[in-house]
Amino acid sequence: MYGGDRMFKIGEFSKLTQVSIRMLHYYNQKGLLKPAEIDAWTGYRMYSIEQIPVLSRIVYLRDSGFNVMEIASILNNDNQEFIIEQLDKKYVEIKENIQVEQAKLEKITLAKKELFLEDNNMHYTISIKEVPSYYVLSLRKIIPNYYAEATLWLEFTTLVAELGIKISDYSFSIYHDKEYKEEDVDVELCVVPIIETEKAIDNHLFRYTEAVDMMACTMVYGDFSNIAGVYLSFARWLQENDQYEMYGPNRQIVHRGPWNEDNPNNYLTELQIPIKQKR
Repeated sequence: MYGGDRMFKIGEFSKLTQVSIRMLHYYNQKGLLKPAEIDAWTGYRMYSIEQIPVLSRIVYLRDSGFNVMEIASILNNDNQEFIIEQLDKKYVEIKENIQVEQAKLEKITLAKKELFLEDNNMHYTISIKEVPSYYVLSLRKIIPNYYAEATLWLEFTTLVAELGIKISDYSFSIYHDKEYKEEDVDVELCVVPIIETEKAIDNHLFRYTEAVDMMACTMVYGDFSNIAGVYLSFARWLQENDQYEMYGPNRQIVHRGPWNEDNPNNYLTELQIPIKQKR
């Protein structure tokens, strides 16, 4: 029971808090904010002034993207570390959603430029090279989608810095899924250390990557959104060179990216697809 003598009818409480009666009913039904008491004679739902901060927190969390279950979990937990953890998780989730929506905007812009203009598609030069085995510090995880790879790289580089591991400028990603996946992507990040060591750190592992006798490679200039179109060139190349077939995980090397280039138009990414002679 809430303390204090002054109680407000639901209409008064709605005006004072700038929250509609409909939403107050909804929060009551979901168990987030029940009336302080219900008048036995009139059946009026009565609210206390002490409930205003609780309602303010509900509205704030709702406007920050939390759903009812998440809000209830936070309201029922007084542990500050838990609340901060939930806020951080929601921050990352929203940031990844923004990246997804931003990619959609870029695709719309690209479609406006290239719709019905098939001849404007860029054609990339595909070359074959041998890729040796590299001794790397590796982090392999299942991440929500490809957009989350940037967050994984941030986690990886932060750990490398904390451990004081000296690394070279050479790093790459390996995509282990056998097909393209929209979610739960199996990605391995690899950086080449200056000094070899056999020490393993949690799920970060020092290992030798697989050598590849024939890797079909091409360079992609510009924003990462350009990468999707490169696979059409790979498909055309494989059609023209039908003695080859794809096998094994693809790799991606970002030679120029957000960490060393301010202008996305100047990014430089190398795509590598393992191939072999058909039997």
